[in-house]
Amino acid sequence: MIRKSTKADMDILMKIWLDTNIKAHHFIEESYWQKNYTKVKEILPSAELYVYEYDGDVIAFIGIMEKYIAGLFVKEDFQTNGYGKALLNYVKQSKEELFLQVYKENKQAIHFYQREGFEINKEQIDPNTNNIEYVMSWNNRLADEEK
Repeated sequence: MIRKSTKADMDILMKIWLDTNIKAHHFIEESYWQKNYTKVKEILPSAELYVYEYDGDVIAFIGIMEKYIAGLFVKEDFQTNGYGKALLNYVKQSKEELFLQVYKENKQAIHFYQREGFEINKEQIDPNTNNIEYVMSWNNRLADEEK
């Protein structure tokens, strides 16, 4: 079940955020994510947050800021089972276009987003980590033309 996030979800969202970032970004020091935990916890509620609930537990979430996907996170044990895709499709229903940033070394995420209709538009350096990242975008009009 997909629903809008509540304040009560914040602790589990942050646990998913931290665990998933550390695992997916093995090329970035774990301390980077730990140092940013408090900052993210403060700004996360300003995003439009949707959670995927499975058997009463939050197992995934997506954060949107207007057209920007601030993050899509799925608990490790539930990855590759369609939960991230379901959240992304849920958001696509109400947006004409979306964009995001993803690290070039995060091949699994890049492949996922490309499979879901996103294209790489630009390569840049993340000033916070000095890692190369891609800016990727999805456009509803382009998706309709491909059908």
